[in-house]
Amino acid sequence: MVAGRPHGTWFILLTLVIASLLGITPLPEWLEVWRPEWIALVLVYWVIALPHRIGLFSAWIVGFFVDVLEGSLLGLNAIALTLIAYVALSLYQRLRMFTPLQQSTTILMLIGVSQLLIFWVLTATGQNTPPNLLFVVSALSSALVWPLVFVLLRFGRRALKVT
Repeated sequence: MVAGRPHGTWFILLTLVIASLLGITPLPEWLEVWRPEWIALVLVYWVIALPHRIGLFSAWIVGFFVDVLEGSLLGLNAIALTLIAYVALSLYQRLRMFTPLQQSTTILMLIGVSQLLIFWVLTATGQNTPPNLLFVVSALSSALVWPLVFVLLRFGRRALKVT
C-alpha cells in the first residue's frame, strides 16, 4: 500500500451495504414504523469520523442507491441524505465533542427533519403517504440506537485503522 494513501474503503462500503440490508429486511407491520434509519446513521457516523473522505457527494450517491433499492422517487433519498450529511458536516467538530445523549438528540432532529422532507415531497407529488405523522417514530428509534451504532463503527474503524 502506498504511504499516505487512505485505506479502509472496503470497510466503509461494507457498513453501508449492511445498513442497506437492515433497511430492507422484512419486519412485522407493527414494527415497521420503528425501523431505525440505518443508512442515515452509518452515513452520519462516517461524515463525523472522516469528513475529508465522506461528504455531500458520497451522501448523494448513497441516496441514489437507496432510491433504486427501495424503488422510491428517484432523487428523494439522495436529497434527504445530502441534507443530513450537510448538517452533520457543518457540525462535525461539535458532534465529536457532544455526549452520547446530545448526539442522539441531534440525530433525532436530523432524521426527523429528513423524514418530514420526504413526507412533504411525497405529498406534493401525489404519492401514497401515511395518514398521520407516525412515520417520524423512526427518528426516535434511530436516536435510541445511535450510541450503539457509534460505538460499533468506531471500534471497527480503529481496529482496522480506517483513515
